[in-house]
Amino acid sequence: MAKSNAQLLKHMLEYISQIQEAGNMFNADLNELKENSVYRNAVALCVLQIGELANNLTEDFRNATSQQIPWKAVRGLRNIVAHHYGKIDYESLWETIECDIPVLKEFCEKQLSDSADEKETGENL
Repeated sequence: MAKSNAQLLKHMLEYISQIQEAGNMFNADLNELKENSVYRNAVALCVLQIGELANNLTEDFRNATSQQIPWKAVRGLRNIVAHHYGKIDYESLWETIECDIPVLKEFCEKQLSDSADEKETGENL
């Protein structure tokens, strides 16, 4: 059975939380990302999983929200991590962690909150 968009967004939030947890654990900065393979691997796996989840969102949902979240870029980074791990640009990955992940977190939380509100009116994500 396919997962709903809401379920996928909840899973994305779990991986976002793990990225933040790893950052806290390693007192992360760009240098730590470059030098610490354990931190880098933890973050890369979470980014890969977020991209995989993005692949499973309905096309209608991705199209409707593409002005808020660049889903093609999210999925593209997943492909880079999965297929070209040794070629990851650390600065780009760090920018993703610092800039894009918080935006995605806020987006997911808002969508889930709106979805909960819509359940009361009978609408759904």
